[in-house]
Amino acid sequence: MPLRASQDAEQGKARVTQVGYVSEVFGCGSVAFPPQHREVAQKLSWSDIGIGHSARSYAYEDGYYSPVDQYQYNDKEPIGVELVFVHDQPVVGGTKWVLNPDLIIALRLVKEGNNWVRPEEDFVVVAREVFDDDGKHRLIEIKREFLIDYLAARGLALRLSYYRQRVENVASLEGTEYEGLENHQNDRDGGRFELLTRSLNDVYGGSWASFRVWRTDVDEEEDAPVLGPERDDNTESEQSGGVRSGPDGVRVEGEFWKDEWIDHRGLSVRVRGDIDQSLPHFIIETDGTRAASSALDSEDIGRWLWFRTSVVTDLLGRRGFSLKWYTAETGAIGSTSGYATHFGINSADLLTVYAYDIARLAAWEQHIWAAHNVAPDGKVSGELLSAQVKTQPASTHAVEDLLFVSMRMLEQGFRDKFRVELFSHSIDDESAMQQVSRFHSKDQASLLRLAKEIIRVFSDRLNVRELRKLSTHQEKDKLGSNKLLQDVLAKQVGEEKARTVLGPVVGAYEMRVGDAHPTGSKIGEALKLAGIDESFSYLRQGEQLIRNVGHAVWWIGKLLFEKNASS
Repeated sequence: MPLRASQDAEQGKARVTQVGYVSEVFGCGSVAFPPQHREVAQKLSWSDIGIGHSARSYAYEDGYYSPVDQYQYNDKEPIGVELVFVHDQPVVGGTKWVLNPDLIIALRLVKEGNNWVRPEEDFVVVAREVFDDDGKHRLIEIKREFLIDYLAARGLALRLSYYRQRVENVASLEGTEYEGLENHQNDRDGGRFELLTRSLNDVYGGSWASFRVWRTDVDEEEDAPVLGPERDDNTESEQSGGVRSGPDGVRVEGEFWKDEWIDHRGLSVRVRGDIDQSLPHFIIETDGTRAASSALDSEDIGRWLWFRTSVVTDLLGRRGFSLKWYTAETGAIGSTSGYATHFGINSADLLTVYAYDIARLAAWEQHIWAAHNVAPDGKVSGELLSAQVKTQPASTHAVEDLLFVSMRMLEQGFRDKFRVELFSHSIDDESAMQQVSRFHSKDQASLLRLAKEIIRVFSDRLNVRELRKLSTHQEKDKLGSNKLLQDVLAKQVGEEKARTVLGPVVGAYEMRVGDAHPTGSKIGEALKLAGIDESFSYLRQGEQLIRNVGHAVWWIGKLLFEKNASS
């Protein structure tokens, strides 16, 4: 929905005076009004609030000040609220349009490029600005649902005034779609339409006149000449005129004016925090019985909900969401709404979440959870119950956390013992952990991609240059990162044990290769080497993969840096 627009588009290469010229113009202005001034505002139209009207601040000589957001019907008589301001910049040149900061802050919008987005709702584009090739504002528009939410919070109605024009120059009306048309005006489509056909000669031709007057009493030799009063004897003049012929052809011009009101619905969920009537229902019983979200919006409801684990990757695929682990089977999904939704994984590989934790989320986020909601299957996660009911969080740790902790410990061990950096570059553990997660394992293809992510954060980062310096292998210049690390470990514990310890890492590497070149037998061997039990669900296979690689990394550090560990 446009708040302010001044757009024109020309088609083809013909000039405005030539046959073949086509142009379209769209203009829009808007002002919001409270109910007590609606009767007066009803009379306002294109000449009052259209593109010719500009919202600017003004200071009167008597000290009265009219701020930029006030629309004045008469001087010192504010009756409306401006949503787009006009900011003249005479020194640097140009004019900028400014979206009302109150609207921006009330809806909690953030500027990204030419768009205003709302991070709390999946970074949806709420308003956007359009510029021409010269960087001049041509349009500011906003999504209707967000506008009426804001209008409801302020008790305002928006009055819009539109203007559209289309011009086409044709050689003759005969033989065109305009043949037989006559000039006319009528009311239609809630507005006023006017059709005007004129010859190009009438538009661009006709008589002209020029009149020139100049002074004759200026002494150009004087250093500081001064002009005296103007008189007949110290002025002269000349005039000329003529007739200019216009081009051949006919100009067909259509114009349309329309005014309309945008009224709110009395509901402001975002700005005022009204109860959202479009909240989803959730399955609460094994027989499929559902309950409204509003009925679950209480900490004392005492229910849990069940969800497919696919909800995690669905949410993580959106900006602003993150995964955090608390224990081996519990964690939280952090969202743009500011909440951390605590979950647990149960015996049926489903997420269980306390109902209130879902019901308090923003409506759009609840709809995402609702899409993955299933009937209760398996009990509530034991570790989740332990934390939420018994207030005794489990002392277990998620395999994802342990993998990254083990990598950091191994990295520090190499610094302390060998005075070298184990990894060629650093990573952000929290960011990397969003991709290295059991939830990404949904089938064999995604399990292989998970292996690829694990190798990316471990094997692909190994500092090959420094490992070659530590290696004594005869062909160390030909060895890859995993083999070099295995050789460094073999010097401490022997070749066979080093090969066994690094087995899961090598298996994950072979799985990574299988992601690009899948071959059944080779993938099976890689899964076996990585210690994957294919009878498990893919979620549990992903968990196994992360656990086994993390365990291998931990053992590498233990064998290399702890005394008597190799025995």
